[in-house]
Amino acid sequence: MAGHSGSKRVIYAALAGNLAIALTKFAAAAFTGSSAMLSEGVHSLVDTGNGALLLHGMRRAARPPDRTHPLGHGRELYFWSFIVALLVFALGAGVSFYEGVIHIMAPVPVVNARVNYIVLGLSFLFEGSSWLVALKEFRGQKGREGWFEAVRLSKDPSVYTVLFEDSAALLGLIVAFAGILASELLEIPELDGVGSIGIAIILGATAIFLARESKGLLMGEPASVEVERRVLAIAEQDPAVQRANGILSVHIGPEEIVAGLSIEFEDHLTAPEIEACIERLEARLKQEMPEVTRLFVKPQAAGTWELRRKAIAEASSED
Repeated sequence: MAGHSGSKRVIYAALAGNLAIALTKFAAAAFTGSSAMLSEGVHSLVDTGNGALLLHGMRRAARPPDRTHPLGHGRELYFWSFIVALLVFALGAGVSFYEGVIHIMAPVPVVNARVNYIVLGLSFLFEGSSWLVALKEFRGQKGREGWFEAVRLSKDPSVYTVLFEDSAALLGLIVAFAGILASELLEIPELDGVGSIGIAIILGATAIFLARESKGLLMGEPASVEVERRVLAIAEQDPAVQRANGILSVHIGPEEIVAGLSIEFEDHLTAPEIEACIERLEARLKQEMPEVTRLFVKPQAAGTWELRRKAIAEASSED
């Protein structure tokens, strides 16, 4: 799991900032009575727990295959990423919305608002530092794709989850500042509660987006077109292969791909020669494409594969 070193650095940076920020926000909320500040404290606390869950998922995903999980445990990371999205929605957005409604129905003027402004300013500085670390890592991974396209194609949710959480945190701080300032200047304490509801909307939208991406990874997403093309090219270069018909692939982890190849072998080959060809393909893929951790080969005529491919395409179009 060496490829996760950058992801862990991003998560550790977010953890260090979020825990300190959460404690500071709770202290400021208790001192000033601000609903928006309390919502921000809950938000940072949830983010801290989410970082710990992502690290737990990465550790579990790194375990080797065993009898009950012969293809490995890579999808543990996807499972815990989905749990993180649920927690952002249920705890972060839910508590923020509840606090907002309560403070609108029973408004309490914010006292010592300057404390809130100082805490929000420091929080923005710390959150911004964590956001820059996540942004740098994600930009290194995304290549030339657009931001949302890169998230859609990414098979490593740990980095973009932290990036979107930090982005939501920065937006939440701006909303909290606006709500507290407006309630003080206009002497309308209900606006502090409106700020909490605004934070809830931001967290809810973030959670829905993250849950949607995690769902796709949990159900099984294929390798990129480029990866599949490379695997087919390697197979066709073997002298025993008449034609590499196609490939079915699925990610079981960010750097773990299971591939199934449909190959039409030369007609004169014996069974031992076909077995030797498959061993050569496995050895070469292990050397040139270590992310392909499992390879299954099905001897198949081109016509049979084409019928299978059309059936998959038709099923995809119906969805």
